Amino acid sequence: MSAHRSDRDRREQALRVGLPIFVLVIAVAAWELAVRLANIPPYVLPAPGQILQTLFADRSLLVHSLLVTLVTTFEGFVLAAAGGIALAVLFNQSRLIEYSLYPYAVILQVTPVVAIAPLLLIYLPQHLAVLACAWIVAFFPVLANTTLGLNSVDRNLTDLFALYGASRGETLWRLKLPSALPYILGGLRIAGGLSLIGAVVAEIAAGSAGAGSGLAYRIAESGYRLNIPRMFAALLLLSAAGIVIFYLLSLLNYLALRRWHESALTADK
Repeated sequence: MSAHRSDRDRREQALRVGLPIFVLVIAVAAWELAVRLANIPPYVLPAPGQILQTLFADRSLLVHSLLVTLVTTFEGFVLAAAGGIALAVLFNQSRLIEYSLYPYAVILQVTPVVAIAPLLLIYLPQHLAVLACAWIVAFFPVLANTTLGLNSVDRNLTDLFALYGASRGETLWRLKLPSALPYILGGLRIAGGLSLIGAVVAEIAAGSAGAGSGLAYRIAESGYRLNIPRMFAALLLLSAAGIVIFYLLSLLNYLALRRWHESALTADK
């Protein structure tokens, strides 16, 4: 029975990996064929082969721009993670601080970053404005998830810690933070992709102002020059970067929870 289940699991895993790749190959082949048969000009819709050629020909420029965007994304993510977790801990320790500041965090979240970016570019240097946008978008998911996790600790365990005379700091460090870890990691996984989105939006705004060197700026620049193959190549790199960020944070989530949390234990089955 266990061998049969193992074979079934392996087949299911192979389908889970193979089917998306198969669909992608079919879609790219259909795209290439449609462009060639219809003689669509590259400034309207380039073929996948031409996009790959452009990616190889302009690799030095595009890779440099990608690194600029990734550095900003990483900096914004780290600031959002540190600030969100720290502020959530303060909220958990003081209701007065939570009631005073949480509404402003919500306002910051619901205000569209595309409307904030031009203002930040007026009052801040370009790099700081782009970094601020990446931080603004990624901050709230970390804050909200961590706050929820800290407030979701089993009250019986909290009472047990109080019964044994644990201090607030010991309760936080030994009970609340470990219990909230799945929520924190879930917030970080969301924030990773959002920090990239915030950086891209700000770079596009900076490109409209005539400044910038990130990958999103290259997309805007290529659009102005009708260099559509380069635009698609830059977009391909951005998508690949977002996928890598997501799976790296998913791997971190798995490694941190695999020995004790139900979600990781279920994934192993």
